[in-house]
Amino acid sequence: MPRALRADAERSTARILEAADRLLRGNPEATLEQIADAAGVARSTVHRRFASRAALLAALTGLVNDRLREVVARARPETAPPLVALHQLTDVALTLKVDWRFAVDLTGDGTTEDSTLDPAVLTGLTTAFSRAREEGLIRPDLDTDWVLRIYFALMHEAAVRPGGEDAHTRAQDVLDVFLHGVGPR
Repeated sequence: MPRALRADAERSTARILEAADRLLRGNPEATLEQIADAAGVARSTVHRRFASRAALLAALTGLVNDRLREVVARARPETAPPLVALHQLTDVALTLKVDWRFAVDLTGDGTTEDSTLDPAVLTGLTTAFSRAREEGLIRPDLDTDWVLRIYFALMHEAAVRPGGEDAHTRAQDVLDVFLHGVGPR
């Protein structure tokens, strides 16, 4: 079991990850040294926390997967009304996508071979969509993988859309477009 970090080490790790996401969003080739500068920490601190660039990227995807697993657990896609679960999943996941855009994009959407999205997250989404289909919110003739791709595309577009709307408003827009585009005729 890994040893717990001291509070100051946790804070510097969080600063490194936040700086990495922000910097890599604009420059995917940024070095660990540039990330250290952006985080306001010594280069040795970054190298002590992350042995390589790959380790830093793995930490970013781990952070996103941890947060998405929490979102799925809170949304209760197996038991909550499907529209409630979809709204909660969309609202919180969109906030995460806006705040951690590079890391979320790095994680992928679970529909491609190179995706590092935790399978439990994809299972939660699939469960929510299946239950929405059972309730008549999604047409039964549509392929689930295609429906997921449409949902992820809408999430991406909402995250990068210019404007001052908060994540909650954008999430509502995503669900409105999603359900009216693939809902019953």
